[in-house]
Amino acid sequence: MTAGSAIRLSGVSAYLGINHSHLQAMNIQTAINLDDIRTLAKRRLPRIAFDFIDGGADDERCLQRNRAAFARYQLVPRYLRDVSRCDQTVQLLGRTYASPIGISPSGLAGLWRPDADLMQAAAARDANVPFLLSSASNNALEEVVAIAPDHVWFQMYCTTDEKINDDLVQRALRAKVSTLVVSVDVPVSSNRERNRRNGFSRPFRMTPAVVMEAMMHPRWVLRYLRTGGVPMMRNWEPYAPKGANAADVADMYGTLTPAPMINWDHIRRIRDAWQGPLVLKGLLHPEDARLASELGVNALVVSNHGGRQLDAAPAPLDMLPAIHAAVGSRLDLILDSGVRRGSDVVIARCLGAKACIFARPSLYAVAAGGQAGVDRVLQIVRNEINMVLTQIGCSSFASLDSSYLWPDNPAAPTLAANPSYSRA
Repeated sequence: MTAGSAIRLSGVSAYLGINHSHLQAMNIQTAINLDDIRTLAKRRLPRIAFDFIDGGADDERCLQRNRAAFARYQLVPRYLRDVSRCDQTVQLLGRTYASPIGISPSGLAGLWRPDADLMQAAAARDANVPFLLSSASNNALEEVVAIAPDHVWFQMYCTTDEKINDDLVQRALRAKVSTLVVSVDVPVSSNRERNRRNGFSRPFRMTPAVVMEAMMHPRWVLRYLRTGGVPMMRNWEPYAPKGANAADVADMYGTLTPAPMINWDHIRRIRDAWQGPLVLKGLLHPEDARLASELGVNALVVSNHGGRQLDAAPAPLDMLPAIHAAVGSRLDLILDSGVRRGSDVVIARCLGAKACIFARPSLYAVAAGGQAGVDRVLQIVRNEINMVLTQIGCSSFASLDSSYLWPDNPAAPTLAANPSYSRA
């Protein structure tokens, strides 16, 4: 922007009564929405770190579809109803949570801020919502569960080593984790082009330009250097040779995952070993949802990995009605990918989801403000849900249904209407 255009913009803003000072003064507590939190994280993190959180696969069209799916629905308000009090509590897998939201699993969170896993767990505990701890976390499972024993769900990937798979399940049992989540949507490492351009790979291959840009964020760089660089993946340290450093453990993890041979027999083996609630994360096809139900899975996280795996994948919200039609009330359905507003959570509920989870907003928040940032994200979404419930005349989140929805294109076909979907 030229000096002249800046002066003209200032004059127009003054005439219209627009105050831009919040853009400079904004902090975690004054952030109004989740996009503000993202802006704060972008300021604090070097590009190589921010792009790892923010980016997706290939052309990142899946990221766009995830958000566009919510825009295809409108909420039809019902007035002259008593909404002086709105209840957004939700029953998930036998437990009552204060809000129909939670924090999705995300590995390497400690790279954005040390002990980020502990901070997210504490925020989830204080808000009484679930935190899905990634097996690729930096803090150990046992350490995180100690912070929030009633709110941590443990998410694992199956590896190429069955003994390690079995041990991860046993560790979750010994730690008294309530719920086990198995992610099934990473049969191969995806093409995340932002990471490749930035040199975010094993080993790091950062170009001089990336290093120079990172130096524009000295607080993060100093903390990165002070804490020893890439943090240890504590859950995987026991499986590495004695004396292995963080880089060695990360390299070992890369040899164990992804595991493209994983199939329903592996899920059956986990189901036999795990007596508590079992959740599969990443299914998008109604037939897979039906198979999961028959195998004894208790819930699904309907997700496309936040657009980070298959760029051509459909938005989970678009698949939700067909999956709900396939399994009915036999499984709790949780929506992930693209959730950024309280209205998104309400729309997902109207289409059959019991709750929604998200990762990027929590990662932006912990990077920008630690636990206080995550607290703020959960508060913003909770407040938005309450506002939307009040606006549409619904005093109970649990009672939402499709009667509150009006699609942008009422004649649009759905997968559930296609009789061939179950055999495709």
